[in-house]
Amino acid sequence: MTHRSNVYSRNGVVAASQPLAVSAGIEILRKGGSASDAAIAMSAVLAVVEPGASQLGGDAFVITHKASDRSNLAFNGSGEAPHSATAEQFHNGIDLHGYRSATVPGLVSTWYAIHEEFGLLSMQELLAPAIDYAENGFPANAGFVRRIARHLEEFPKTEVFATMKIPTNLSVGDLVTQRDLAHTLTLIAEKGRSAFYEGEIARSLVEASNSWFSLQDLASHRTRVIRPLTVQYREHFVHGQPPPSQGMILMEELRIAENFDLATMSESDRIHMMVEAKKIAFADRYRILGDPEYVDVNVADILGSENIDKRVSQIDMSRANSSNSSENQEGSDTTYFLAADRDGNAVSWIQSVFHGFGASWAIPGTGVLMNNRLTGFSLDKDSPNFIAPGKRPAHTLNAWSITRKDGSLAYVGGTPGANIQVQTNFQLIVNALDLRMTPQQNAEAPRWQHLNKSGGSSADENYQGVLQIENRIAQETLQELSKRSHDVEELAAYGHGSSVQILEVLPNGTYVAGSDPRCEGQAAGI
Repeated sequence: MTHRSNVYSRNGVVAASQPLAVSAGIEILRKGGSASDAAIAMSAVLAVVEPGASQLGGDAFVITHKASDRSNLAFNGSGEAPHSATAEQFHNGIDLHGYRSATVPGLVSTWYAIHEEFGLLSMQELLAPAIDYAENGFPANAGFVRRIARHLEEFPKTEVFATMKIPTNLSVGDLVTQRDLAHTLTLIAEKGRSAFYEGEIARSLVEASNSWFSLQDLASHRTRVIRPLTVQYREHFVHGQPPPSQGMILMEELRIAENFDLATMSESDRIHMMVEAKKIAFADRYRILGDPEYVDVNVADILGSENIDKRVSQIDMSRANSSNSSENQEGSDTTYFLAADRDGNAVSWIQSVFHGFGASWAIPGTGVLMNNRLTGFSLDKDSPNFIAPGKRPAHTLNAWSITRKDGSLAYVGGTPGANIQVQTNFQLIVNALDLRMTPQQNAEAPRWQHLNKSGGSSADENYQGVLQIENRIAQETLQELSKRSHDVEELAAYGHGSSVQILEVLPNGTYVAGSDPRCEGQAAGI
């Protein structure tokens, strides 16, 4: 039983966490736009209506599937540290907020990189819905109001809403306008990528940041277009994000799981094994992950048979591994969405400003909210993720797609959630390929998340974090996991920190989409 039905369509489909973004994507598909066109329009609308999660000053990671030649690409839209960002600048840790917490924004560059490769409609057409919502307003939904209230409660001295000209006394249904942001979007639509990275907006950032950012920092930024990280799982190929994304965690989890018959396991065995695989993959991530343009990130060794066989042998099915956890707490405010068109092309897209409202700082006069992704770096000089100018931080964002052995598209999916992402995506793929769930069943299925317990110390040799599980899972399963030394903590029925959108493509070409009831979004088709 599910709260919603699967969405079935043949001519195109979109799914997102905000209904206005879904409407924009459908509008573009009806105009003859490609899946990538629809995704760019959705991305821009989400920057207007969900600024707490993603905005023009943030980043994006995208996986694309081109049906005509069954090829897949990864777009890495993460920004670099500015020239000023050296370890010596941060004596008490990297700033959580302000322009000193930000990297060069990568989202706008990603729009143009994807549009150059797959765009059919003009950027003016694609950005028109976002410009309209920014200029003429949109009604605040419960999530919009709640995010602002939560941010103000935690950081009452922030000036970000005043700078963005967003009122803080909003009620659900109140009209929200952002005319500075509308002007910025219009400049980008009319003058192209250079308007953001070389023109008026770039100069405004340099001036407002007291030259912490330079014009060269912005002008030299580019979106990397590369081959995705791919592993075989069962009879399919899973495509994800290469470094500096931590998508490698998902791939290692799957490589480990390949050695177990998850379809016939008990639920307690399956969750136990997957949690143990998660711990292993995170440990490898923190050992090697950094910007591959600066350090050697040998993912091939991590995913190779020798390492996987060794890691599988370390899993004790009777007891949880209680070795130290080095897992960092990461920002979790992100948005994920997907699109597919009538020709079979598809886009799996995730974008973020990192923590809620990112840097809690916007470029005056532009409406552009900056990310605080610089906090994703390490100040440990021995870490592969050590901060350096021009370097990209290890990144939580990852999105994925799945193809069959013949190269045809089978699934697209993803979720927000920082370190929860690769755990949720692991569960989604197992649910789809091992347990044969439909997309909507998958979106609504009970979930777990293994995290560092708040206040826990990784210096404690017995510290292993907390395994949080939605209470819809059978009590017998929770009890069995506790017997295996997991520190089990029950979540509310739909209290997991994810917001899944997922698409299955049937062999006959029919799209089947599902959307998570844990968020305010939906799936829709034409």
